[in-house]
Amino acid sequence: QVQLVESGGGLVQPGGSLRLACTASEAIYTVAWYRQTPGKQREVVASITRDETTSYARFVRGRFAISRDNIKNAVYLHMDSLESEDTAVYYCTEMNRGYWGQGTQVTVSS
Repeated sequence: QVQLVESGGGLVQPGGSLRLACTASEAIYTVAWYRQTPGKQREVVASITRDETTSYARFVRGRFAISRDNIKNAVYLHMDSLESEDTAVYYCTEMNRGYWGQGTQVTVSS
């Protein structure tokens, strides 16, 4: 069983930046960041394969970058130009095996 731990969330002003980290207890493969707000289903934000092929949701609009460090068993989500609509709990998941972390809260507010 692989364990995933998200970190890096917090309170940021509109237009600010955050870098989220997903650290795994062992090697992980295709990983996606999802986000969820109360009353809504989780939606995918970005994904990255083991070979660093990336994909982004339309709403990202070039503001975010997903990356990984396979030596550290880590995946990152660097978020710039954050908006209030980005407020959510952000989760990482190892897609092939369906593992999820506990999430990290991102709040964008002035």
